[in-house]
Amino acid sequence: MTLQALGDAAGLSVGFLSQVERDQATPSLGALAGIARGLGVDVDYFIATPSAGDGVTRAGSRLSFSLPGSSMIYERLHTEFPGRGLSCFIMTVPPGHRSEMVHHEGDELLFVLDGEIVQTVDGEAIRLKAGDSLHFRGSSDHSWANESDGPARLLWTGTMSILRPRQEGEQPAAQGKSPSAISAAGPHHSTSEGSTRR
Repeated sequence: MTLQALGDAAGLSVGFLSQVERDQATPSLGALAGIARGLGVDVDYFIATPSAGDGVTRAGSRLSFSLPGSSMIYERLHTEFPGRGLSCFIMTVPPGHRSEMVHHEGDELLFVLDGEIVQTVDGEAIRLKAGDSLHFRGSSDHSWANESDGPARLLWTGTMSILRPRQEGEQPAAQGKSPSAISAAGPHHSTSEGSTRR
């Protein structure tokens, strides 16, 4: 978004917005509300500060869910607060499960907790076993598969948004203790076992 577009939406001058952007001016609450409206966020996005306790999840009580038609299990580790950049899950991947080939903005980091997977990045297949990790750009074409005869557990962290609050009238897609629904089909847009969409 250009400063002109934001200024038109917020009812503020480009010169003033430029000063705010360069920390040369401090917007009033009214101006901040206009900027928030222009960006499509709440004012809390700029002023709310989550406490450390907001980010605590407990084993056995954190959100877990699976997607329709898949036996993949996800445990959400991240929390929601204004300005959040990371999404983080523990994923249990059944044997024979393959993801589709995807690419997106941001980056991903995989750490194999148990079992093994084959991660493909830009045509290169990389076998990862328990204790191995891989950090790569999301803009690379990538997919993964569990080719072993046992489940694999992965710690997945990325800078792409996975969960979003459910919109009014939507049906919940997640199973667990949270009112959130899936805005994308989980990390790597997983497909059902034994199939890969390319």
